[in-house]
Amino acid sequence: MAETKDAHIVQIPVDEEHQQKLFSAAIQHHPLAEISQSPGHFLLLKLWQREEDIFSRRMSRKESRKDAIGREIFQLCCFFFVFHGLFFTILFTSTSSGDHHCKKWWIPSVLSLCTSLVIVFLVQVKLCRDWKVERQLQRDRAEGRALTRCIQELRMKGAAFDLSKEPQNGKRLKSSSVEIKRRPLTWCYHYRVTAFLVCFTGLVVPSCRVILCA
Repeated sequence: MAETKDAHIVQIPVDEEHQQKLFSAAIQHHPLAEISQSPGHFLLLKLWQREEDIFSRRMSRKESRKDAIGREIFQLCCFFFVFHGLFFTILFTSTSSGDHHCKKWWIPSVLSLCTSLVIVFLVQVKLCRDWKVERQLQRDRAEGRALTRCIQELRMKGAAFDLSKEPQNGKRLKSSSVEIKRRPLTWCYHYRVTAFLVCFTGLVVPSCRVILCA
């Protein structure tokens, strides 16, 4: 029994030393260790990581800008409806003072039409800016995802990674027929706010005569 215990005591450090050798060998053959030993792969990883950080900060700025444009569009729409609320209040008040206002019904109609068209124009300008930022964001997100996939592949393959490989944007391979089918839906989605404001304006203009001459 004493000899067996001694034999076991002697084998423990041998097993630990063997495990340490296996562990060090695994570290040496790890993809990240291979990358650190290869100047080309290490430099490519650093460049891609820096580019990924630039993409992230750029998208953050554009998202903030898009949110600001959305708030401006909302404020313009609120001003549009507040103006017409006050406008109709004044019209209803003027009808109770006499019937001579019926002959000048075109004055409030022109005022409402001009103000509405100015607001609709400003909303459309803001919407165009919002679409432009949205397209830039979609492009940056696609390029950022492609770059992230390449970084992950480089980390997994290590020195076996092909240095000539570049991030490929998968969205560029989209079929043109799909774009043509989605174009009417995209157009309706983009112009829904403008169309609603224009239709509302078209109802307000003849309503002036109805209110004043009723």
